Amino acid sequence: MNFRYNTVQYDMDPNSDWKGDYLNKEQNGIDLNMVNGISLFEKRFFAGVGIGYQNFEGINGITVFGDIEYLPFRSRFTPLFNVKVGYDHIWNQYEGGTGTALGEFVAGINYRMTEKLDIFLKSGMLFTQQSFLIPIKIGLRF
Repeated sequence: MNFRYNTVQYDMDPNSDWKGDYLNKEQNGIDLNMVNGISLFEKRFFAGVGIGYQNFEGINGITVFGDIEYLPFRSRFTPLFNVKVGYDHIWNQYEGGTGTALGEFVAGINYRMTEKLDIFLKSGMLFTQQSFLIPIKIGLRF
């Protein structure tokens, strides 16, 4: 995940209790997810729930989310569109860490290797922890 910028901008001087942004600037990360759900309409629509692990250059976190994915065609190569909405909690510089909403909107390409195995590559926008990131994901669907 490539950090882009903080979505909340401060126009005032923070007080002495302020400890900084949830994620530091230029703090890239990794995101490992597992989603379990159902596929409908000849394996072109997927809906599920997932759990994930995040690491932003040493800051660990977990995510819990709902996941919806749509593949418009049934061909070997097809575009895909994905929306993820949920919650994440990272253990950063704040006591007990911070939890925020998570929203991800991505598009990509899906390759059907066999009838039961797909591989995909996707990227888009991720909003979490008052930050905007660009996720670049590769994964398997079986």
